[in-house]
Amino acid sequence: MSFNYINALLKKPTTRTPIWIMRQAGRYLPEYCTTRKQAGDFLSLCKNPELACEVTMQPIDRFDLDAAILFSDILTIPDAMGLGLYFSQGEGPRFKHPIQNLQDIEKLPNNLNNELGYVFDSVATIKKALNNRLPLIGFSGSPWTLATYMIEGGNSKTFSNAKKMLFNEPKMLHLLLDKLADSVIAYLSQQILSGANSVMIFDTWGGVLSKQNYLDFSLDYMSKIVKGVKAKHSNTPITLFSKNGGKHLNYIADTTCDCVGIDWTLELADAQQQVGNRVAIQGNLDPAILYASPAVIEIEVKKILSQFQGNTGHVFNLGHGIAPDVEPDNVKVLVDSVHNFSKDYR
Repeated sequence: MSFNYINALLKKPTTRTPIWIMRQAGRYLPEYCTTRKQAGDFLSLCKNPELACEVTMQPIDRFDLDAAILFSDILTIPDAMGLGLYFSQGEGPRFKHPIQNLQDIEKLPNNLNNELGYVFDSVATIKKALNNRLPLIGFSGSPWTLATYMIEGGNSKTFSNAKKMLFNEPKMLHLLLDKLADSVIAYLSQQILSGANSVMIFDTWGGVLSKQNYLDFSLDYMSKIVKGVKAKHSNTPITLFSKNGGKHLNYIADTTCDCVGIDWTLELADAQQQVGNRVAIQGNLDPAILYASPAVIEIEVKKILSQFQGNTGHVFNLGHGIAPDVEPDNVKVLVDSVHNFSKDYR
């Protein structure tokens, strides 16, 4: 197995700067589109372990990546809670039964892993297919991010319902977040038992909160998850990623996670100044740079590599997921550039 990714998370020696890409198994790959069509729809693809394994391996077979990431969705937990997840064309995820009151929260089931067996089967299937070639990343959405979808009933631009609950019924929201945190701990722990070598928490909507609300309603619950997973799997590295959360990095590092993810709105050098040597840093190329020419991609890679001080502790990644209309050849340029140039900045 290539240990560069795991070693970087733990700030141990690496032979090169490792790279993987958020949403690296996705619609920019023609082979993915073929498999998704075969599955019938996105949710059916997620729930078919063999096909989920197939699309997980597609970018691994195409590019010299340093880690595979489980193909799944962050909304598996609320789906298992019975909220009726579905995906509508052009609108993204929707829930048939959004959370509207205290009774809705109180009746949410606590033990979900039996309903999520297809995810753990996918992890085990992918792990076998990798055959110790690369480490496997498992993941979950953060409690706050999951709660926003559950309360809004899907995507939102204003998060008006979630914020209404936050300000008017904070105890109700805390009850929901606490239930979700417990579910995430059990979910990630089982992913690790099934073969995941590291896990990541995606806090996609943490950045829409003010500082104190972020600490109280997002980070506190991610901290609970880190401690809960570490209590069972102390040697498994954990990465926390709050989109637009760069101003909170110092607090994120205090959770005792192993790595903080940053997006492209924060310079890598500024991130390192905030967290010092406490944690590794993942990021942070603007995904839109993959629309540029190979020469420009190489220049931008060098800019980021030059900002990091030290020989390890940096996992190169995009600042968010790869876009569906990116050319796969440009992804190859990115991956190869990180590997080819990283030795010059170590």
